Amino acid sequence: MDHATPHGEQREHPVSATYLKVAAILTVITAVEVTLYYIPAMRGVLVPLLLLFSAAKFGIVVGWYMHLRFDPILYARLFLGPLGIAAVITIVLMLLFGHFIQHTQT
Repeated sequence: MDHATPHGEQREHPVSATYLKVAAILTVITAVEVTLYYIPAMRGVLVPLLLLFSAAKFGIVVGWYMHLRFDPILYARLFLGPLGIAAVITIVLMLLFGHFIQHTQT
C-alpha cells in the first residue's frame, strides 16, 4: 500500500519483515529491563533506566505500529511531548520525596 507524502510523492509501506525486526528490538529492550531488575548493583539507578527504556519502547511502538512515522511530525510531538513532561515530573517528584536516596541506602 502506498502512502502519499505532503509533496505528493509516494512512499512504500514497510514489509512484514520490518515489523518483525521492530518486535525483536522491543523484545531485546524488555529483556535488558528484566535483567537490570535482577542486578543488585543497579538498584540506585534502576528507576531512571527503566523510565528511559520505557520511553524508548513507547516511541518505537508509536512510530512503527501506530504508523506515526508516516504522518506529519506534529502528531509525533503530540504523543512524545506529554511523555517527556510526565517523565520530568515523575523524576522531580521522586527526587523531592527522596525515593532515590531511600533505595540507594538499603
